[in-house]
Amino acid sequence: MVVNLLDTHPDYSRMAMIAMLSLALSSLLATPVVADESETEAPANDFVSASTVAEIQTQMRRLPDDDIWWTVNGKDMAWNFRNLHQIFPTVNVYRNGPVRQLVHRPMKEIAEFMVETPAGPMTFDAFIESDQSTTMGVVILHKGDIVFERYPRMQEYEKPVYWSTAKIFTSTIIRILEERGEIDVSKPIDFYITELAGSSFAGTSVRHILDMASGLDCSDEYDSRDSCYYLYSMAIGDGFRTANAPDNPYDFAATYEATRVAPPGQVFSYSGLNTFILGWLVEKITDMPFQDALTREIWYHIGAESDASYIAPRYGIAVTHGGFVSRMRDLARFGLLFTPSYSIVSDQQIISDSHIDLLRNGGDPKLLRNAGVPGVEISGIKHNVYQWDAIFANDNFFKGGWAGQGLIVNPTRDTVAVFTSYFKDDQYSEVKLEQKLFEVLDSVFGDSETR
Repeated sequence: MVVNLLDTHPDYSRMAMIAMLSLALSSLLATPVVADESETEAPANDFVSASTVAEIQTQMRRLPDDDIWWTVNGKDMAWNFRNLHQIFPTVNVYRNGPVRQLVHRPMKEIAEFMVETPAGPMTFDAFIESDQSTTMGVVILHKGDIVFERYPRMQEYEKPVYWSTAKIFTSTIIRILEERGEIDVSKPIDFYITELAGSSFAGTSVRHILDMASGLDCSDEYDSRDSCYYLYSMAIGDGFRTANAPDNPYDFAATYEATRVAPPGQVFSYSGLNTFILGWLVEKITDMPFQDALTREIWYHIGAESDASYIAPRYGIAVTHGGFVSRMRDLARFGLLFTPSYSIVSDQQIISDSHIDLLRNGGDPKLLRNAGVPGVEISGIKHNVYQWDAIFANDNFFKGGWAGQGLIVNPTRDTVAVFTSYFKDDQYSEVKLEQKLFEVLDSVFGDSETR
């Protein structure tokens, strides 16, 4: 059978909406407005506490004790998303050296771009502040400058979680190691991780795992605690643990007998377990914990403002499939590595031209089609690849996260956007930030030659 991604994974309900909207985006191109480059928009210097003493204690007591913590929505979800470092143990991803400053060059046409909402048309700035939206923060860079930055429901120094957006850290490091000749992605995963030789993953190539095309029935299923994915989430500490929960994700991956629903490389099937295995591969090759490999290869070299971290609920094992937290500007600095303006944050070209070419042209279009994702043929999406959800014909590279987070990079336009939000109490009634942000980016920066 083919897994219905829209039913099993929230990221792809969002992705489908993007797919259905993509044709309309081209007709929404806004008339450019010349930015006043003399303006500055530096964050406020005065520190404002993000939570009161009483609020912290109240929110911690509100965490459910009979279910996983992320089953709550609304303001509770928003607080949890900004405070995972208080809820779980974490492991650090370290920064180094002087902070690489980002120039603030506000572009009025972003703030003033008109978007449609159920409450009527409003500017993008007004929309993200309104009760139509659950936006916590948005940062947009153009040619390495911050051209739009807002934090309507958080403080700029806070470190929210980005959920599945974090998956591209594993694939990025694997590509770096691949270019050094340390990994051959055409080889089966058990060539490198011998513990998987007797597992359902044996014989599956690294590349097929990178592209979410293992052919195994282990897609992100949150409803049943007996599903492959939920058992994995319990093993890594991200799911509600029952008495018979697997002890750790390494043993789980090596012993769980998943059902094969397709040959490897034929059908897209989204799974956090794939990402964990890729992180395990990085650990095998580098002989260090994944978070240290991310430090060594990327975070140490981008002039980040702050250390980042992963939640690590069990045995200090990083939740590589989604538990990454950092300042929003620092995730934007990572995004800059995929643009011509990488030198603003790094003295070395960490993401090579061949890496960009692989993302742009190296995906397999049939994976999403075979998975039955609606609208792909007319969406402008070319393919998924190396853990990125969608590479668009207009050169948008997109990776989303559950409940409204994401990273959008466009090397041709030299743009980066980072965003984070959450679900309302009734879930899904909010106007999705992601949809509106694509409209803004494609309209304001669509004619990249004039920018």
